[in-house]
Amino acid sequence: MSDTAITLCSKALVKIGAKSITSFEEDTAEAEVANQLYEPCLQNLLASYPWRFALTQKTLARLTENPVSDYQYAYQLPNDCVRVLSAGQSAKSSGLNYKIVGQNLCTNAENVVLNYICRPEENSFPAFFKEALIGKLAAEFCLPLTESTTRTDYVKKMAENSISTARLVDSQQNINSTFQDFSLIEVRG
Repeated sequence: MSDTAITLCSKALVKIGAKSITSFEEDTAEAEVANQLYEPCLQNLLASYPWRFALTQKTLARLTENPVSDYQYAYQLPNDCVRVLSAGQSAKSSGLNYKIVGQNLCTNAENVVLNYICRPEENSFPAFFKEALIGKLAAEFCLPLTESTTRTDYVKKMAENSISTARLVDSQQNINSTFQDFSLIEVRG
């Protein structure tokens, strides 16, 4: 079964001993808290680390209106952009000098390739990220629903452990980079 925002929130609610929900529109404290905190909590977790599953690239379309100062061109950031990681030109998505101003990327480059963290659909979250998100949601839901600072502190510590584990697993999916054209290695022969 594919997880949704509701099922992820329900799992977090169960984790703190609260009742699960079937909709954000229910007339319960659990549904109200989940509805208010789910998206900000998810966005925060996505922005906190360059998750491989949420990494994407896009060529940006230049806006007709130029920036007021500093740069020649402005580009609209994608609607699903949570965090910009880098920008480049043509076949390279890094190395470009730019500044984010509101929802625009300003630069002197005539074309821009953006490397960024997107807001993916819940059904594409890997298991390790779902577990981290459930832990973070439980930590955020705990105080408003249980009013127990002791339980909240414990749940926050567990969430931090889940997030650390998820980051470790995600980082192991990266290809190890090697030194290329490094003069000290070339001297060895």
